[in-house]
Amino acid sequence: MRHLIAAVDKLAAARTALIGDFILDRYVYGDVERINPEAPVPVLRTVRDESRVGGTGNVAAALGALGAQVACFGVIGADDAGGDLIALLDAAGADTAGLLRLAGRPTPVKTRYVGLAQHRNAQQMLRVDDETVEPAPPEVRERLRASLKAALADVDVVVLADYNKGVLTDALTPRLIADAVGAGKVVVVDPACIADYGRYRGATVIKPNRFEAALAGGVEITDEATLEAAAGKLVEITGAAAAVITLDREGAYVYVAESGGRRIPHQCPRAVYEVSGAGDETLAVLAAALAAGCGYDQAVELANVAGGIEVERFGFVPVSRAELVAELRRMIGLREDKVVGRRQLAEACARRRSAGETLVFTNGCFDLLHMGHVRYLQQARRLGSCLTVAINSDDSVRRLKGPGRPVIGAGERAEMLAALECVDYVTVFDEDTPEPLLALLKPDVLAKGGSTGEIVGQGYVESCGGKVVKLELVDGLSTTDIINKILSNHGGA
Repeated sequence: MRHLIAAVDKLAAARTALIGDFILDRYVYGDVERINPEAPVPVLRTVRDESRVGGTGNVAAALGALGAQVACFGVIGADDAGGDLIALLDAAGADTAGLLRLAGRPTPVKTRYVGLAQHRNAQQMLRVDDETVEPAPPEVRERLRASLKAALADVDVVVLADYNKGVLTDALTPRLIADAVGAGKVVVVDPACIADYGRYRGATVIKPNRFEAALAGGVEITDEATLEAAAGKLVEITGAAAAVITLDREGAYVYVAESGGRRIPHQCPRAVYEVSGAGDETLAVLAAALAAGCGYDQAVELANVAGGIEVERFGFVPVSRAELVAELRRMIGLREDKVVGRRQLAEACARRRSAGETLVFTNGCFDLLHMGHVRYLQQARRLGSCLTVAINSDDSVRRLKGPGRPVIGAGERAEMLAALECVDYVTVFDEDTPEPLLALLKPDVLAKGGSTGEIVGQGYVESCGGKVVKLELVDGLSTTDIINKILSNHGGA
């Protein structure tokens, strides 16, 4: 794994051109608390909604999260959804100048209705698609080809992510590939679920999943021999240098025309939350790694790890280079640090909220950690799926408690809290109150001890749709009581 860690930084050097079907994904979240009396269907009470990139846009966002440069080429509508999609891609760091906006052609939109069971666990209930799959007009295809061709001098790899929505047609795709190969570029294709891969002829790498490979190769995949047969057939059909067949929890199979194939397994089992977007994440890392000079095996190993992270999330949430490194470090036994600064904490919480998690926040001095604190934090963690503990800095504690406090420095207090399994993140704040942190993180739940009087930030959290929960401190002496007890046992020294 150490050789993979060293390779991750190279991903940011990749310059990519990305063409395909850009889609706007909308999510409507709500609580499901009853069944409709008019029909046996759940009633979704809307809590919030959000928009994300989808389709080929997932690959753009994933490349951006890796630090790679990505220029997007495709066809979307001259409508509000198209404007929202471009704004999201711009925010992800993508160059959207190559997206053609057409009047009369709607931007593809997929709206997912998501129920939150017990206010915590996100579960997709229904998806509604608003799209057209008609091929783009010939003059539009020529404009798209000319635009991509003009960009080839400034990229290392051309990525085709085909959702079969009318952009990568049988007529246009071979020309795009020929232009890129003629310019000496690596061409990586994530094919549509179609039986005929003739449109991808000339590509460098073809990356179907197991089902797609079996369909296009005409081979039922059941073991290593049939994997090799299917991959070999795909290489024969497309003339590709290599085929990478993704195998879900079983990893991937790499077949190189010159040397045959081998399976590259996942290094550890995964708890699969949702497979949506895993293929896009795998494609992005594979393309970036190849563009950065990695060999096929190393590129697929990195892509496997990134895809494994993705399936543990709800919806598509891009994997950053930092997350990739942290996962690789974890896989070789190096612990990810839970004690984080404000910026890193904000990024982590935003990522986990996007994954459908419920964020819980609590704060305090936590000087002389004791069993009452531990039981309180365990209760707080059960209110959601991610617990952040914010502790006062030493200067902040002195201003609040007096010159004799804290007894334990902030660094040691943070490290002890981070050692608790129920705590996900610990951060130190220097202000007298945690209000700036609350404004930054916008937690779903603010937890406080039952002995607390006025709860700082309660109004703000509730105004943002969160809730405040007061928990009873179980068998817990106050820190002052403990200090006095220690001093009395040592004669007041």
